[in-house]
Amino acid sequence: MLNPQWLRTFVTLSEQRSFTRCAERLNLTQAAVSQHIQRLEAQLGPLLLRRPRRFELTPAGLALLDYCAEVGAADQRLQQRLSADEPAQGDIRLTCPGSIGLALYPLLLDLQQRSPGLRIHQRIAPDPEVIAAVLDNRFELGLTTLPTDDPRLQASRFASEPLELVVPAGVRIQHWDDLHTLGFIDHPDGQAMAARLLSRYYPGAPGISKLPRHGFINQIGMILEPVARGLGFTVLPRYARQAFARPDAISVVATDKPVVDTLWLIHRAEWPLTARAEHVVSYLRERLEPRD
Repeated sequence: MLNPQWLRTFVTLSEQRSFTRCAERLNLTQAAVSQHIQRLEAQLGPLLLRRPRRFELTPAGLALLDYCAEVGAADQRLQQRLSADEPAQGDIRLTCPGSIGLALYPLLLDLQQRSPGLRIHQRIAPDPEVIAAVLDNRFELGLTTLPTDDPRLQASRFASEPLELVVPAGVRIQHWDDLHTLGFIDHPDGQAMAARLLSRYYPGAPGISKLPRHGFINQIGMILEPVARGLGFTVLPRYARQAFARPDAISVVATDKPVVDTLWLIHRAEWPLTARAEHVVSYLRERLEPRD
């Protein structure tokens, strides 16, 4: 790696076009200036064509001058990124599961409209991919449905989200047989979620695997469409149900035995969150108040 002091001397010499003026500008001796240039030339080859009372840059010297300009610009960009950590400026990168993602995305867009200097990057992903993305520094913030014990990550409680049994509007569910008649609309987490919730609703029942499946969809924003059309029931987290565009077409079966999951906010533990991330987390927490 090239010595930064030698590079500074070379740039100043190129600007001043004189060893004497360069030495004066840098508060060095002319011998020190000459030594710096000689050491650069020992690594890079001739940089100057020396003539009486003047010199010219060789092609290698011109290339080194361009390199110094690139290094200076990169250093300036680095300093700007480190010093300009403002709450309403820059990139916000958040990755999370689909249900909470449906709830957060409109809120993030509202925030971006209020603060045009923000740029929102949100990615929907399952827990393992969320954790990997935060560990790889591709996303500053992540939400998971399970806490992580990885020492490189810090996890804190972010929100609670109940599982819900959702049926077509006007359908009454009183017995297990009613669910059997209606049929199950499955999704990637459907079997696991339904097993957890229905074992509370109907202890001793045969289980979700014994119910007929009337459909499957892997897009969380579309799971409730067949339910709304009377084609079956499903079980999914509350935020996904609240995001559905036709709430009058569905109904939630009430229970006094809820299954409530905790959503965990994760980020790298080795360094603090940016001011932007702190601002966004605070903004989202305030707006994710429980609602029907």
